[in-house]
Amino acid sequence: VQLQASGGGLVQPGGSLRLSCAASGSIFSINRMAWYQQAPGKQRESVAVITTGGSTYYADSVKGRFTISRDNAKNTVYLQMDTLKPEDTAVYYCNADVTTWDRRTLNYWGQGTLVTVSS
Repeated sequence: VQLQASGGGLVQPGGSLRLSCAASGSIFSINRMAWYQQAPGKQRESVAVITTGGSTYYADSVKGRFTISRDNAKNTVYLQMDTLKPEDTAVYYCNADVTTWDRRTLNYWGQGTLVTVSS
């Protein structure tokens, strides 16, 4: 199983970006999906989570500005990032609990995509 993240880049404060993360491989089902951020010199932290049923959870720092969603048919999770602030600058990683066809459930990470918010 592989998670491929994309969509990062340079954006001005107040701007928007949409991150995508597509899962591929021997996938039976994808359970919890999430986005994490790791700012320079800091630990990786959870930003947003979406469950199989579509329930969402957000870090206080991004509530009202970021929206996580998923397309189960495409095995893809998205992160719509609006009203971006310089403090949102970080590498963003997708994460998912994936059940494979042999019925094992393992946790996987994407490779990370850099978001830089700067004027």
